[in-house]
Amino acid sequence: MPTDLFTLLTPPGQVLPIVANLPHSGLQLPPDIARQFIPEQLRRLPNSDWHLQQLYSFLPSLGITVLQANYSRYVVDLNRALKPPLFGSFWSAVVPEQTAFKQPIYVQKPTPSEVRSRIDQFYQPYHHQLTALLNEKVAQFGKVYLLDLHSFMGLITDDVCLGNANGESCSAALIDQAADSFAQQTYQVVKNKVFTGGFITRHYGQQPNVEALQIEIRYPTYLPDDQLEVDNIPQWQGPKFEQAQTKLKQVLEAIALICR
Repeated sequence: MPTDLFTLLTPPGQVLPIVANLPHSGLQLPPDIARQFIPEQLRRLPNSDWHLQQLYSFLPSLGITVLQANYSRYVVDLNRALKPPLFGSFWSAVVPEQTAFKQPIYVQKPTPSEVRSRIDQFYQPYHHQLTALLNEKVAQFGKVYLLDLHSFMGLITDDVCLGNANGESCSAALIDQAADSFAQQTYQVVKNKVFTGGFITRHYGQQPNVEALQIEIRYPTYLPDDQLEVDNIPQWQGPKFEQAQTKLKQVLEAIALICR
């Protein structure tokens, strides 16, 4: 089993009852799995949540505990339920067979036993760690807020989409405060529009004393425009990224105030 499945970042000072989860921004691929991929897809890993680790690197300084996946969503999708078919649609299967736009991924498709091995090696340990973090915060504070952080391109053109499973995974107060905080930083924000909340938001948001909110931000809000037209993994360094990070820090500071 790989020893670098995820990265856990803990606050250096005061700890808040907030856990931020980044399940789709990892880019690592085990060599044996990479050999099964079409080389062109290896170069770009499309629809990854590009560079959210760097974008949200300030979170621990705000008192927020961060869990981020290191391996690509194409190894295993941590934001999908363990239900059949385990290998199939990008939008529902734990191991996707194609990209979001139905482009083939594999030269050699994994066998059912290989799919199950990926679940055992990558999926289960991550969710065990996330569950432990949430339970730890509930024991310490009586309640925990889970922020499920993602980014996107396509389907909608809004800057930010907040999802709480149409009111089922967190309170109206939390999603409304988050929307106001984004709006104050001049983001155009919508609630439960297409991105209503994936498996992680819905699953953990149903548990006692857990409020879960999915936050989706559009690639052009933080990545250079010229990088969104390339076929390789985009670069992130530059003024646009830095400006977005500054604005997002203020957004998250405002959200953290109501989660104390």
